[in-house]
This record gives sequence, structure tokens and C-alpha cells, in this order.
Amino acid sequence: MRIAILTFDGFNELDSFIAAGILGRMRPQGWEIAIASPTESVTSMNGAAIARQEPLDYAAQADAVLIGSGIHTRRIAEDADMLRQIRPDPERQLIGAQCSGTLLLAKLGLIGKLPACTDLTTKPWVEEAGVEVIEAPFVAHGNVATAGGCLASQYLAAWLILRLATRADAEAALHYVAPVGEKAAYVDRAIANVLPFVGEAPAAGLRRAG
Repeated sequence: MRIAILTFDGFNELDSFIAAGILGRMRPQGWEIAIASPTESVTSMNGAAIARQEPLDYAAQADAVLIGSGIHTRRIAEDADMLRQIRPDPERQLIGAQCSGTLLLAKLGLIGKLPACTDLTTKPWVEEAGVEVIEAPFVAHGNVATAGGCLASQYLAAWLILRLATRADAEAALHYVAPVGEKAAYVDRAIANVLPFVGEAPAAGLRRAG
């Protein structure tokens, strides 16, 4: 499986790196997780500069695409050229976004009138785009999921593993990152938030990219 984590200048480190870390537990099973960006390097909202692993158009080749948040998302949402470069396809990909990344999904027309999750700061902008925002950490409709709050990245990562692998794989990945002394409760809560949105057949309806 190929996972693209779209990461732009001004990105929130928690969104990109927590998801990448949890999903990275699937590398022994052949998963490839890559930070995909429009430029060769991007700088986070707190000044951490990183080199991209893949260009932005890698998203078109991926089996799943995650879009995190950042301080420049509103500007990106108005950049037609940038949006044309993203264009994920829910017919053949799993697509997830959190916080202001939800605004990009709204601008791409991937949410429509379905309820979605985002952070409190982004909520009025997402509502302005015509999307109903619900008070919840995670929701998914078919192959498109949204999450609200920086630490909700764990739910997006768990959702991808549940859809593309097994519950045992998701629980093992979450257990690895969970705080000592709280692992069982941490895993149980994460799975409980995500499992209602996972169909009986993992990756049902997905066609491999490329």
C-alpha cells in the first residue's frame, strides 16, 4: 500500500508526523508512507524544515491520501492551480483530512452536504464552504474521512489500517505508540471511535492506483 501525506508550508507537525509514525508500523508488511509536498522542502508552523519524500503529484499514485492542517490552508484553498495538483479520487483511494485539511476537501467537492469534522478555528471556514460541521473527533462516509483536533490524526491512521489491513494490525500500531500504563484504554478508545465507520470488507470498492 502507498500512503501519501500531503504536507504544505506552515504545516502542523502533529498532523503529518503522528499519522506517519503510526502508519509506519505497517512498513514490514510492504506499506510505503511518504510526505508529499509541492516544493522540495517545507517549513512547519513552528519553524521545523523538512525535505519532502515525494512531489505533490504522488497523491495520484497512492492507495490512500491524508491531508493535514496548517497556517496557510485558507490560501491554498483559494489556489486553483494547487488544487488541480491534488485531486484525490474517492472511487479508487481512501481519503482523509483533519482540521483545516477538511477545508481543502470541501473546496475539492469531496464532502458536499455530508457532515464533517474539523478543528474549532477552521469550523467557520468549513461551514462557509457549505459543509455541516459536527462536534466529533472523527467521521467517515465511504472512502472519505475527516477528523477534528491535532491528536485526531491517530483516528485517521487507525481508519486507514482497518480499511486496508486488519483490526489486529490497527490495534498493534496504536498499542506501540500509546502511553505506558494506558495502552489498553488508549487502543480501545481509538478503535471505538473509528470502527463504526469501517465496512465489513476492508478496502471495499477500491482499485489499486497505477
